[in-house]
Amino acid sequence: MGTSTTHSQIEILRFDSPRLKDNPLGDPSERNLPVYLPAAYNNRRRRNQRFPVLYALAAYTNTGPGLIGWRNFDENLPQRLDRLIRSGKMPPCIVVFPDCFTTLGGNQYLNSSAIGPYADYLTRELIPLVDKTLRTHPDRTRRGCFGKSSGGYGAMLHGMKYAKYWGAVANHSGDAYFDFLYRCEWPAALTHLQNYAQPELRPGQVKPVPQTKPGEDDGRIRRFLAHRKQAASITSREITTLMMVCMAATYDPDPRAPNGFALPYDLQTGEFLPARWRRWLRHDPVKLVGKYTANLKSLRALYVDCGWRDQYHIHFGARQLVQHLSTHNVAHRYEEFDGTHSGIDHRLDISLPYLLKRLK
Repeated sequence: MGTSTTHSQIEILRFDSPRLKDNPLGDPSERNLPVYLPAAYNNRRRRNQRFPVLYALAAYTNTGPGLIGWRNFDENLPQRLDRLIRSGKMPPCIVVFPDCFTTLGGNQYLNSSAIGPYADYLTRELIPLVDKTLRTHPDRTRRGCFGKSSGGYGAMLHGMKYAKYWGAVANHSGDAYFDFLYRCEWPAALTHLQNYAQPELRPGQVKPVPQTKPGEDDGRIRRFLAHRKQAASITSREITTLMMVCMAATYDPDPRAPNGFALPYDLQTGEFLPARWRRWLRHDPVKLVGKYTANLKSLRALYVDCGWRDQYHIHFGARQLVQHLSTHNVAHRYEEFDGTHSGIDHRLDISLPYLLKRLK
């Protein structure tokens, strides 16, 4: 990367967010905002040209600045953008890499009283900042967002709920069909959380007793999160547990509950709590197409794909999602490929040119 007219560059903006100040997790409000500027941006002959802009929404446990770092045996995202633009597969564009990481390992790019107003952070703070600072086309018809996994989910939900800010969306393996995706992860998380129960488990005769307040933390989640803040590393089981805690804080925030959110299971007996689960389903994309049909139809481009060997089985949710899109006559492009949930950045070679072709 460089600053000449023949090279792209990464510019780092610094922004202290009023909306993230005093967020419930105590996460920083001031963050770096890396922005990819194509080589054409600094070409003197194009000094008055404005460019379409894309926002890259990172997957859970990752963040925008992580997408621009060195990759072993692969391109990072700026290198991929350079190649796609240089080859003529897509026009020059600005790409923004928001940092939306949290103590809970990330978020789903929604507003949550238990995590913070990250939808507003993106739409009401970062978009105006970028449009004011750089030579963008400050119009939704020239602005899009894309992401994988939680980032794909975020892009999809923004296309549904916040379409006045976005003209095009690409959803790669984004979370969908919560009954299939999340419920199978909860038993392992509940078992892991037993390690933080008090009193500690002991061998012998036991008379299981449900919680007096089902769906609320009895202290084990608070102790788990305190451990996570102090631990120098994290195991795969801890990542799964933290992810489910993060999703609970995203989909069922409750200021009256301990930690500011509730759970869809009894921590002691594992009993499923349908009333709490219904609050999760209000955020499931497969349930929302009908509600947001008009917004979805206003998009200039909607791209969805998923590998048919996705280890989280998201391909079934993707198929249901696109069935609903078809039922409601929402224009979209859907592709499946022989792959899993991992190592799928090559799919950006298809989605990004597709979006930019329509962001004109």
